Amino acid sequence: MTKHDRLYSGHQPRFAVAPMMDWTDRHCRAFHRQLSRNALLYTEMVTTGAVIHGDRDHLLGFSDCEHPVAFQLGGSDPKDMLTSARIVEGFGYDEVNINVGCPSARVQSGSFGACLMQEPALVAECVAAMKAEVSIPVTVKCRIGVDEQDPGPALDAMADAVFGAGCDALWVHARKAWLKGLSPKENRDIPPLDYDRVRRLKQRFADRFIGINGGIADLDQAETFLPDLDGVMLGRAAYHTPQIMGEVDRRLYGETGDDVSPWQAVEAYMPYIEDQLSRDVKLAHMTRHMLGLFHGRPGARSWRRILTVEAIKPGAGTEVVEKALAAVRPHDLPDNLDTESAA
Repeated sequence: MTKHDRLYSGHQPRFAVAPMMDWTDRHCRAFHRQLSRNALLYTEMVTTGAVIHGDRDHLLGFSDCEHPVAFQLGGSDPKDMLTSARIVEGFGYDEVNINVGCPSARVQSGSFGACLMQEPALVAECVAAMKAEVSIPVTVKCRIGVDEQDPGPALDAMADAVFGAGCDALWVHARKAWLKGLSPKENRDIPPLDYDRVRRLKQRFADRFIGINGGIADLDQAETFLPDLDGVMLGRAAYHTPQIMGEVDRRLYGETGDDVSPWQAVEAYMPYIEDQLSRDVKLAHMTRHMLGLFHGRPGARSWRRILTVEAIKPGAGTEVVEKALAAVRPHDLPDNLDTESAA
């Protein structure tokens, strides 16, 4: 059994961080990896045109520490999807995922993303073409429907089509997307969530991997889905309060040992920061993903302020992170110690 076979074997409880444009770049993923060894991390969506014709090292490059890491692909032409999947596999990704959920106008104009909910046969054709040529898992992330579609038959049609074509896993954002009348931001909040629709889909496909996404606020809520579904995917909650990921390995994967504290995550991330600085990467490109790490803890405002203000200065280095870390309550001091005013 290869590492790729293990990725979706056994339908074990799984945690993933959702692909998020402008957020889940390679620096974000390297940081998140310091909090969980097991979480499945996703790239931002990249179009087939960019993969085939763009700067591949810039768009597809990643660090070995990120594994397991999945690449999300935007497109709808089976030939281009196949070519892109080959390139993605060649770069060493653990999975290639088809975006059938993004509702932005730019994505709609390219005839991919959420509008593909209306064309399950085309998505299945893309899956089949990719599965025939690559050894890594080919997965789909979709909505429960778009616009006036009835989520019952719409989601069933998509699942029937992609699983019939050999899809290894289906991640479902449990909301409709409205292609007209709502912005991408509004599409993340306004359409009502229908978690039970995803649970019913899993009842139809007991032997297939089906994971859920959308509005999941914390690990307590995430755990409620695992008796019925194979995985939970968090987006904004994982990004804005990344400290919750330090509990993932114990709570969702059954590992023994202590959780990863925010302080340990920063210390573990420092060698990566130093390496990237040596490659002329700006400090702020890395620290912007860490701003919410100490959310709710004494000193959190000072942590954010120092990183926000000082990381953008010319020549900023790891001393900025160390200064910000010093402003946060040390983890070996009592929880009720108020260091905010002192910081």
